Amino acid sequence: MIELAGFNIGHGRGKLLNDIDAHFCAGQLTALIGRNGAGKSTLLRAIAGLNRRYGGTIRLAGRDMRTMDSAETARTLAFVGTDRTRVGALRCRDIVAIGRAPYTNWLGHMQEVDRRAVDEAIESVGMTDYADQSTDRMSDGECQRIMIARALAQATPVMLLDEPTSFLDLPGRYELCRLLARLAHEHEKCIIFSTHDLEIAMRTADRIALIDSPRLICMPADELSRSGEIQRVFGLPDDIPGLTLPRQEA
Repeated sequence: MIELAGFNIGHGRGKLLNDIDAHFCAGQLTALIGRNGAGKSTLLRAIAGLNRRYGGTIRLAGRDMRTMDSAETARTLAFVGTDRTRVGALRCRDIVAIGRAPYTNWLGHMQEVDRRAVDEAIESVGMTDYADQSTDRMSDGECQRIMIARALAQATPVMLLDEPTSFLDLPGRYELCRLLARLAHEHEKCIIFSTHDLEIAMRTADRIALIDSPRLICMPADELSRSGEIQRVFGLPDDIPGLTLPRQEA
């Protein structure tokens, strides 16, 4: 679903990632981890088409991203950034409806199929009771669910999320990541999210993409937990409990 071939990206100080070959498949949740400044957001933004200053090739559903126009990209990939959207004048339903923009006409008129997609997306994230409320009085977790619903309404096979759990408490982080796993498995989506929370990543994700600049190490979560790579990259003792616990099912 996502393929990196000979991929490299960096800045004046050198390459963050160099000569990377990697695949990310449909129906799987991948956690992107690495030390601060390793390039997690940089990689996600490149895959999302928001940073074109990279070398090599990114393919989405078999297509080279450089050959895809903005409309085609918007129907293939949805991106949820780190911003927390709180717009008092807009209902949650209106925010989610923005995800239908790639399919509406130039005036943005919603058809029945679009309204149904919005309702289904809101229901999928458990926010039906909040559909007609504004976000200005909602919790961070509730707002993040609405942003995920907007990405779902976009009806793309690929979803990317940059630090989606950063403002949530511990139960909220687990709940959100289990939701992402369920969406990946039940909707056959390729979902990648970046996180600093190693334990939650190991417990909830199918695969881990570990940035060890300039390398990207991709493995199933259980294999990576046994490999010692996380301990080496983060300078951790070998017996950190959270890195060897069994995965939690979505």
